[in-house]
Amino acid sequence: MKNNPGGLIARFCTRHPRAVTLLMVKLALLLALLAALPTLWPEQFTGLAPLKVDTDPENMLPKDAEVRVYHDRMKETMSLNDMVVVGVVNEQDPDGVFNPDSLRRVYELTEYAKGLRWPAGDATNETVGVVPIDIIAPSTVDNIEQGEQPGVVRFEWLMQEPPATREEARAIRERAQDIPFLNGTLLSSDGKAVALYLPLTSKDMSSRVYDALQEKIATFDGPEQYHITGLPVAEDVFGVEMFKQMAISAPLAMLIIFLLMWFFFRKITLIISPMIVAVVCVIMTMGLLVATGNTVHIMSSMIPVFIMPIAVLDAVHILSEFFDRYQETRDRETTITRVMDSLFVPMLYTSITTAVGFGSLALVPIPPVQVFGIFVSFGVLMAWLWTITFIPAYIMFLKPSSLENFGAVHHGEQEHQGALSRVLRKTGRATFRYAKPVLAGVVVLSAVAVYGISQIRINDNPIRWFNRAHPIRVADRVLNEHFGGTYMAYLTLEPGEAAGTTADYAAGLQERLREKGASLKDIPQSEKVFEELARRASVGPEATQPRAQLLDRLEKHADEQLFGAPEAQMEAWDAALSFLAKERGRDQVFKQPEVLAFIDRLKAHLLDTGIVGEVNSLSTIVKTVYRELQSGREEDYRLPDSSGGVAQTLLQYQNSHRPQDLWHFVTPDYRTSVLWLQLRSGDNRDMEKVVHAVDAFMKEHDGPGSVRLRHRWFGLTHINVVWQDRMVSGMLQAFLGSFLIVFLMMTILYRSALWGLLSMVPLTVTIALIYGAIGLIGKDYDMPVAVLSALSLGLAVDYAIHFLSRSRAIYLEHGSWADTAGPVFGEPARAITRNAIVIGVGFLPLLAAPLVPYKTVGVFIAAILLTAGLASLLILPALITLLERLLFPRTRKSMMACHCGTCFVTSLAVLAVVVINLARFLKGGWTATTWVSLVIVLILAQACYWISRTERCTEEVPVPGHGGTEDDLKQSATNEEREP
Repeated sequence: MKNNPGGLIARFCTRHPRAVTLLMVKLALLLALLAALPTLWPEQFTGLAPLKVDTDPENMLPKDAEVRVYHDRMKETMSLNDMVVVGVVNEQDPDGVFNPDSLRRVYELTEYAKGLRWPAGDATNETVGVVPIDIIAPSTVDNIEQGEQPGVVRFEWLMQEPPATREEARAIRERAQDIPFLNGTLLSSDGKAVALYLPLTSKDMSSRVYDALQEKIATFDGPEQYHITGLPVAEDVFGVEMFKQMAISAPLAMLIIFLLMWFFFRKITLIISPMIVAVVCVIMTMGLLVATGNTVHIMSSMIPVFIMPIAVLDAVHILSEFFDRYQETRDRETTITRVMDSLFVPMLYTSITTAVGFGSLALVPIPPVQVFGIFVSFGVLMAWLWTITFIPAYIMFLKPSSLENFGAVHHGEQEHQGALSRVLRKTGRATFRYAKPVLAGVVVLSAVAVYGISQIRINDNPIRWFNRAHPIRVADRVLNEHFGGTYMAYLTLEPGEAAGTTADYAAGLQERLREKGASLKDIPQSEKVFEELARRASVGPEATQPRAQLLDRLEKHADEQLFGAPEAQMEAWDAALSFLAKERGRDQVFKQPEVLAFIDRLKAHLLDTGIVGEVNSLSTIVKTVYRELQSGREEDYRLPDSSGGVAQTLLQYQNSHRPQDLWHFVTPDYRTSVLWLQLRSGDNRDMEKVVHAVDAFMKEHDGPGSVRLRHRWFGLTHINVVWQDRMVSGMLQAFLGSFLIVFLMMTILYRSALWGLLSMVPLTVTIALIYGAIGLIGKDYDMPVAVLSALSLGLAVDYAIHFLSRSRAIYLEHGSWADTAGPVFGEPARAITRNAIVIGVGFLPLLAAPLVPYKTVGVFIAAILLTAGLASLLILPALITLLERLLFPRTRKSMMACHCGTCFVTSLAVLAVVVINLARFLKGGWTATTWVSLVIVLILAQACYWISRTERCTEEVPVPGHGGTEDDLKQSATNEEREP
């Protein structure tokens, strides 16, 4: 009998084991060197790509993504930086942190933070780190008080030096609490805590600043608690700890897998081979990733964790069947050739489906996810290649004497009597006798799962990537209890009307000048003076000069005329100057009291959400300074009545020690303003609630006066929401496309849409149960869970392929499912069970990891594998029992090209794959796509009908026990395989 490709490959590898092994080792070393040499010696290997690490979730979006471009532009425009938040809490002292000793340490820590600067490492001689001028701390901000008399404001350092007495410390607290934009931001309302806000030149300095602060804090004594948090810190520190965790968790998981395989197979020398395959696949995949210039991001750092179990999957099937068959022949080459002969096709399809599952991530519009999917797919295919070549070769290195007592002992036709075998035989009988109750139970569980899926919450928060006991997580919890919030989001407000051309503005200005001149009846020659200015305001239709420049020119002329014109016109020219000053204010939107009042109403609306703890804006500064200009009393904490009054408060503020702070809230032309929102939660769903609250407010309120404002968000908290939304929608699209591709592959493998659908049942049930459980237990659908959808797609179908392929082969020998079920629940079921236990349980040690994503991966890999294995062993035999006559027909209608339904469903699935994966790239939109698809479906349906009516599709297929011999059946099956 001629071997299939699996047997031929095994025979070649067993006869040339050294060549196969050397090829594998050389390729692995080559890729490892391509990655290691430029990383270790970059100056000597400038032509190669070194290791690049990037743990910034912002890079989940492309650099040219609109939200990132706007975020970067606004940060530059408003001179904003990402910040590290340091909280100092004293719960023991009756005055909290406002006592001489605590404030002395706060002052010392602030001075230390100012010096956290390091060389940039380039030729500019610049330094990077903390931005000292923008630090917000008790010793770096102003106290704003009324001067010696009304109309004068005095700016003094809030804490120029540490207080010497408790009275001085309490006075500092009282002054700070009297300043609205410090109360709840710089100090807690109860005085128990103070926060330092340390802006960074770039957020990738967060981990370095975090470590330096920890070192300084370790030198302090006293009852204070120090907490460091903020999204930049969480993201950067996670990246550092992530690589440490990867170096610990992956080897630990492999150790458990190794021990479990030893428990099942009891031959250490043999089970080393899957470990070698796993390590080689990780080296080759990561080596290729680095060598091709790709960045190791949060996602790609987890590639080894995903590849290692996948690399062992096929090997466990091979070793399991080798274990069961070896004692029959006691010949290494014969046994492994037979094993590969029967397992080659199932292993090929399981590997391809897994690769397709991960490869589908290349369609997700998130660059790091695309890299992750592509390279895991490469690793999966490498695992299949070296499993079918190296493991047969490795077996030939083992001495026959070392396998003397290896394998299951068979006594004629009697199965061995291990506990696992007994349980599986009982399971097989139960699925045959109680097929309907089994399926009824599955339906009930599926209904519960559907309800659970409906309860899934899509949410993520980088702070929650740490354990609850992690210092960053504790800091986040403590500081958000004491302050308005440590999560920053920025809301931009701008005039919504179109700016128009300079010529349009000049025409409107001329009209307003003439109207004003005509209205000043009590001022001599006012109409003549304003008419002269109107003529001078005329510009050509192509004029591009800024409005401010036009007004500058008119003001200069009016000023000259005021001192050189006849005395009778002096009052008119003075009125003209006043008019031009007000005209300039028309463009300065955020000097208008009604606009600032609108901001105050928006602020109140945001605070009512319960998510936003504090909002600082330009109106806060204006009202604070205006209060001190008037009386210093609370009743004067309000907005001035005119634009001129607003301008006066802003002019006063620019005399403070920190005049640059004004431009963090408004641009110098006063046409763009930014609100600083402090959120107590960094959850994406909470940020989305805030976004919806602002949208609703802006839709409900027309705007201040004649001004229409438009709004837009920026900041890390908002960016996290955007990339998560794209990931979820992209993952769903990729999952649907991959699901259909896997179905097509199953249909092609079994030449039947019915068998294709059957193989998808355990996959569908597994995914439903896993994600239903996520919804029922309240686990957030976050980044790791989203990515695991691809893993579940690839792994959950593996066991179904092995079960169905072996079932079909054994059915050819027995002719009925009643006689087939017993043998199927022998060696094939044992291999599936061992595989699920080894890989599933092997990854439970990840539960001990301090990083939550690793815990998630460990739990869900175990759950996916165990559930998929159980579903395959329970659901598939029950369905085969009920559908035996349809699954094993007596005519060629089981063939893919002969069954109209199969042909039509296959064509429909192909079309759906194309539509799902390409619709986002088509400019015609879904409407055009839908009509084109409908036409193609009708054409394919008619073609399938014609094909299914041919004579060859109605030929009888002999089946043992149904009018044909076993030889006839095997010949028929061989002919089917040769059909095009």
